[in-house]
Amino acid sequence: MAVLGAGGWGTALAVHLARAGHNVQLWARDEDLVSKMRLTQTNAVYLPEVVFPKSLQVESNLKAVLSRANLVVAALPSHGMREVLQKVAPMVPPSVTFVSATKGLEQGTLLRMSEVIEQELGKSQKIAVLSGPSFAPELARELPTAVSVASREASTLARVQNDFRTSYFRLYGSDDIVGVEVGGSLKNVIAIAAGVVEGLGLGHNAIAGLITRGLAEMSRLACAAGAQRETLSGLSGLGDLVLTCTGKLSRNRNVGLELARGLSLEDILANMKMVAEGVRTTEAALALGQKYNVELPISTQVAELLAGRKDPKTAVYDLMLRPQRAESG
Repeated sequence: MAVLGAGGWGTALAVHLARAGHNVQLWARDEDLVSKMRLTQTNAVYLPEVVFPKSLQVESNLKAVLSRANLVVAALPSHGMREVLQKVAPMVPPSVTFVSATKGLEQGTLLRMSEVIEQELGKSQKIAVLSGPSFAPELARELPTAVSVASREASTLARVQNDFRTSYFRLYGSDDIVGVEVGGSLKNVIAIAAGVVEGLGLGHNAIAGLITRGLAEMSRLACAAGAQRETLSGLSGLGDLVLTCTGKLSRNRNVGLELARGLSLEDILANMKMVAEGVRTTEAALALGQKYNVELPISTQVAELLAGRKDPKTAVYDLMLRPQRAESG
């Protein structure tokens, strides 16, 4: 197996798959990071204190990583996915199962990651999408984790469920790729808002209300894009939303916390090692909302905040003072 991307999530998945009995190659473009990982058998930058299993090898040569792989996991930032896929395309035959573990939308095209994969690798590629409430350090520590995996092909779905399954990692299958991907993307935007609410000290009532209405916002957009509504009530929707809005390991929640404390977005991002996907996803989500004529009030206020057009308190109260409506709307 090959895992592309040696950030926290990619490294955790590579470690997990090696522990599950597979021979795994972990690819990183940073040769200095690869050298350090080989020397220490850890990823001190993105997943410290987790020792690599012997069946996990680290490599910076993409061709070497893909030469024997029959399953490839892409755990790349959404903004870097297409560039890597263009290099990967000549090396990956359609028989290889390609798993996206990236949560985000491509800016400009507004495409989900599975759509980007299909564009670059072809419609005959076996594609699955992995998403759900899962912090990398907890998976790496073998703490119980349940996620969704979606594919249009039953055989691909069964293969990923079987190959990834362990006593601490459980995968629930779905054929709703749209719902799984939109849920995994939009929850990051809502988590920024949750961090702001928490950082301002607005209380548990506010957080609960935000999460609930955030789920409604996610569901509206996902269904407009062709998703099944029940998917958004599952692990890749509600489950991931709750975790990302409340968990202390959430990078997107942390962005909101720092914004509430008065830091600029530029300074916040400069101090972060890993990508907070919600920052890039916000504008793409709003553009997708315009495409489908879906109102996204929380995402709209997050965009105002990120652009520096509003301060956190104003954004929250503008959200609260919107015209009242039926809850089902």
